[in-house]
Amino acid sequence: MAMVVVDAENVRRSRWPNLSREELVERARGWAEREGHDLRIVFDGAAPEQAPDLVDSPYADDEIVRQAGALAGPVWVVTSDRGLRARLGPVDRFVGGGEFLSQALGA
Repeated sequence: MAMVVVDAENVRRSRWPNLSREELVERARGWAEREGHDLRIVFDGAAPEQAPDLVDSPYADDEIVRQAGALAGPVWVVTSDRGLRARLGPVDRFVGGGEFLSQALGA
C-alpha cells in the first residue's frame, strides 16, 4: 500500500474533455479503494468538498512537495508536470496524469 499524492489540476487536464473536479475525486477514490492505496488529492484553490483526502492550497505544487516530503512509507506522486517532478525529493514512484486517468477510468 502506498500514499498516492495527486496533482488534481494537472491530472484533470491530461485528457480531453477535461474531467470535472468532482469526477476526478470520485474516480481517484474508486481507484485507490480497488488498488488498496491511501490518497491525497491536492487542488489549486478550494477542493470541491471538505474531506481528509482532499487538500486545498493556493499553491498546489508547493503543497505537493511538502506532502510528499512529510509522508512516511511508500509515496507515489501523480503528475505530468516535469517542473514539479524536478522539485520533489525522492519518491517511490511517479505516475503520469494520463496513465493515472486511464487506470482510474478503466479505459
